[in-house]
Amino acid sequence: MDFELPEEMKMLQETLRRFVDKELIPIERTAQSGSDLKPALREELSARTREMGLWHFATPVEYGGQGLGMLARAVVWEQMGRTIALPTRKWQVFGPEPSPTLYLLDERQKPEYLLPVIHGQKTDCFAQTEPDAGGDPAAMRTSAIRDGDDYIINGSKRFITSGDTASFAQVIAKTDKNRGNHGGISAFLVDMNTPGIKVVRKEQTMMDDEPCDILFDNVRVPAWKRIGAEGDGFKVGQAWINQGRVRHGARALGVMERCIELGAKYAKQRVTFGKPLAERQAIQWMLVDSYMALQALRLMVYRTADKYDRGEDVRYDAYIIKMQGDRLSWECADKCLQIHGGAGLTKDLPVEKFWRDQRSMMITEGPEEILKSALARRVFELYV
Repeated sequence: MDFELPEEMKMLQETLRRFVDKELIPIERTAQSGSDLKPALREELSARTREMGLWHFATPVEYGGQGLGMLARAVVWEQMGRTIALPTRKWQVFGPEPSPTLYLLDERQKPEYLLPVIHGQKTDCFAQTEPDAGGDPAAMRTSAIRDGDDYIINGSKRFITSGDTASFAQVIAKTDKNRGNHGGISAFLVDMNTPGIKVVRKEQTMMDDEPCDILFDNVRVPAWKRIGAEGDGFKVGQAWINQGRVRHGARALGVMERCIELGAKYAKQRVTFGKPLAERQAIQWMLVDSYMALQALRLMVYRTADKYDRGEDVRYDAYIIKMQGDRLSWECADKCLQIHGGAGLTKDLPVEKFWRDQRSMMITEGPEEILKSALARRVFELYV
């Protein structure tokens, strides 16, 4: 078992590290307007990622992208996690990022939805979460009832990122209320200008994100816009969310490393009662605990990404690195904030932003309580 990254990935890692250090960290507090990059800066940084050969780094080669595997993507996500310069959930400088579910579309659907997203002509959002159904998709109330050659969708979705700007939504809805997750949920491509759709609210969160609440009132959708077979909706959602959980773990690595860098540097400089903080055991242990957690998490993330590239099932590995990554990175940011004292609470430093973002990550794409329940079932399957 080789724990070293291949040479080409080490080069990628170093290239991105320089990009973050020299071009992103210096503009961290001036790069964004609201929850988006400033347009002129987005164009400038996009030109730089093209020069580096990272435009569409995750898009398959057959669609004009770089086709990087999951391990290489994890390297990208890790390094980019070291800065708060880019919007946390939509970087905007590596080219459009089609949801992985769009690659599951059939040959009629791809020209209408996948290809326009890749070419920057359309944008999408993923609409699954509801007011009473977050981590429990089976509890969703949004329904899609077949009516001849159409489906009629009724219900509401909540916390939908980019719901107000997307050209279309991937809507997850119940098509058979009696079957739940086991064949009763389907996925649909729904144009956001379809009659009956209304964005009713933009949520104000403790992060910079402004996710939307969306109402669907007798929205008529042609049956050919269903993704996969009827009842495949839960499977479609999982195709997206497993990759997202690997991204959580990889991004957490970057957050942790940056927080350790900031904490160690400040501890050497800050003198209290005649001694630098770096000479105090309480501070040393905070940094050492974070460093140990970083090293362990990195092995788990790289191993899971490598398994994914080899075509193995990483569902349970993804659960673990999602939970571990989000919690450990938030704890690391919390220690870093504590080391900085009052300065850590200010927006002069990125620490408070890491703290807020990583706390939010512990809820999105699967709260740890639900993931632990799923892992408990796996434990009892393995150890009986």
